[in-house]
Amino acid sequence: MAEDKLARALALHEHARALQDSGNLADAESRCRKALDLFEEMDGPVHPDVANLLHSLGAILEQQGRFDDAETCASRAIAIMDEIAGLVEGPEAALILIQSLGLLGTARRQKGRYREAEPPLRRAVELSEPCADGDALVIALNDLGVLYKYSGKFEHAERLYCRALAMARERYGDIHPLAATLYHNLGGLEHARGRFAAAEPPAHRALEIRRELLGEDHPDTLADACAYGGVLDGLGRHAESRPIYERALRVYRKIYGPEHFEVAATLHNLAGVDAAEGDLKCAARRYRLALRIKGRLLGHAHPEWALTANNLAAVLLESGRGREAGGLLLRAITALEPSLEPGHPLLALSRANLAAVRKQHQRLAVEGP
Repeated sequence: MAEDKLARALALHEHARALQDSGNLADAESRCRKALDLFEEMDGPVHPDVANLLHSLGAILEQQGRFDDAETCASRAIAIMDEIAGLVEGPEAALILIQSLGLLGTARRQKGRYREAEPPLRRAVELSEPCADGDALVIALNDLGVLYKYSGKFEHAERLYCRALAMARERYGDIHPLAATLYHNLGGLEHARGRFAAAEPPAHRALEIRRELLGEDHPDTLADACAYGGVLDGLGRHAESRPIYERALRVYRKIYGPEHFEVAATLHNLAGVDAAEGDLKCAARRYRLALRIKGRLLGHAHPEWALTANNLAAVLLESGRGREAGGLLLRAITALEPSLEPGHPLLALSRANLAAVRKQHQRLAVEGP
């Protein structure tokens, strides 16, 4: 009976992983929860198998944009592994702890809590250095690099990405998911720096690898396509980026429904294309919809909400609606200041836009409407 239950739990877990890899996150979650229940029945609540299932479930929830739930799973997994640290040793136990620390840091980063995200991510790197599993170190370096990129520590992020990419290429060559992820992130780093010509080669390489590995409609391929679209926007090639975003939006809505972070992010990108092409009304409509979704999912103190608020404010300012723009920009700056480095480009842009609003107000006060 116990052997049958174990075999069923293992099969459910493997099926959940396969469904997650294919992008079917709802069914992956269902099977992972069933596997977790079985392991808890067999092993009790404090056991490495339970921690492993908690990490797997948390990773699925994180992909769904359910960052609070993912953080809860990761925190519980870490607590289990720390509690039994003297009783369970070996590379498998270390890997469960490392992966759970990475998930915890990533969930906090996704929620805009950058300072709280750093300690678990740094601990994951430290534990991965002597780990026999080379992938663990590559992933830990990448996760910490992503945090540094978002918080504006670009040089730190670049060093981590380059080290991780060299390791991944030495281990697997170019055609591998880890290499694709690191090319994607190097392109995103150059995009964040405003170096769009330098961003294009790694962003395009990531997309090529992901298409070869997963096909056109996988969520990871769509993420790479949208990242490449952002680079094209930076280069002024909006006619090329628009169809990328439109296709991604259709697929994201089909996979996730209308209220998901990827839907909001793609609406944000399409609004940027609308604004660049002079359709301010359509841009404002899409930015508002993206802002509503991000606000519901992440709250109004999150840097992602502030990013869309800043861009909507720029459109409103150009449309002559400076008062509304000013209010949005003040809220955006308030959201950004606790999380970002003082010289971060997004914070500088928001302040520049607010200065433009105030200048417009001063001009109208002198000249009249």
